[in-house]
Amino acid sequence: MMALGDKTDDLAAGGPERHVPVLLNEVLEWLDPQPGEVMVDGTFGAGGYSRKLLERDATVVGIDRDPDAIAGGQELVTQSDGRLILVPGQFADLETHARESGFDGVDGVVLDLGVSSMQLDQAERGFSFLRDGPLDMRMEQAGPSAADVVNELPVRDLIRIIGVLGEEKRAPSVAHAIDNARKEKPFSRTLELANLIEKVLGRSPKKAQIHPATRTFQALRIYVNGELHQAAQALGAAERILKPGGRLVLVSFHSLEDRIVKRFFQDRTKTRGGGSRHMPEEEVPPATFEILTRKAVEARDMETDANPRARSAKLRAGRRTEAPARELDIHVAGVPRLAAFHGLGG
Repeated sequence: MMALGDKTDDLAAGGPERHVPVLLNEVLEWLDPQPGEVMVDGTFGAGGYSRKLLERDATVVGIDRDPDAIAGGQELVTQSDGRLILVPGQFADLETHARESGFDGVDGVVLDLGVSSMQLDQAERGFSFLRDGPLDMRMEQAGPSAADVVNELPVRDLIRIIGVLGEEKRAPSVAHAIDNARKEKPFSRTLELANLIEKVLGRSPKKAQIHPATRTFQALRIYVNGELHQAAQALGAAERILKPGGRLVLVSFHSLEDRIVKRFFQDRTKTRGGGSRHMPEEEVPPATFEILTRKAVEARDMETDANPRARSAKLRAGRRTEAPARELDIHVAGVPRLAAFHGLGG
């Protein structure tokens, strides 16, 4: 087994500490990489999962839509002696990336859904309401930004985006406040928006540690990056590229993502259709996955104490059967229909 040297997370603003991925031990347990197997790490980030897979003598196709992550991973590519293939792109296209890397089937796929802590740590990326920076939030550093969405979308669409993707109960109040403010001056900075939301919503004494802008920033980030569309499409892609016996492991960080993953596995393991005395039972195609985690796996106290991001993490895993892949309707899988905006939503 080749030893891989430690790599500093140069992308993090917080200093030289290396990024440790959430639920790392649990991911390795359920992914169960074996020497010579091919794994897809669809969210390469700082390379935490990929590094451990390489240490298990697996070959890894690492994918990331963030150019900074691809640039930061080149040292690990060199160290891997050809066993890490790093691909710039979206994990929704992981089937295509795997095939173009020379693999018509893979033994495992792992996805760490949501925003990377590296991105949150960089004020200039505009993901965080705790640091002033441009109101950006684009993982790929291309396409419409959060500022474009905030300044240009009609109020009714902002209400739905903030309400559905942020699960913000007071979305109308936030959206109308944004509309009134942008008429005077377009939003361009994160703290401009965060301060406005705090003024509108106030601070809850019961939840003083939670910033009032949390849900709105989550909604904008998910919308700008099409995260729920990406997650659902990636599930279908994984189903198509995994070999029989291949493992699919997903780590999600909020209820919207976890709902899509849970609904996908429920649908893909169903062996009987609905029916009643009035209607015949529907025909259901053979199950394409076997559930490995009967309920979501959560981080242990030791990990959540060391890494607060792990508190909301949920892991679900399944094993691919020999049944042919099915068509996937992302909206049936739980992706909400939202306003179309320069390639976003829909």
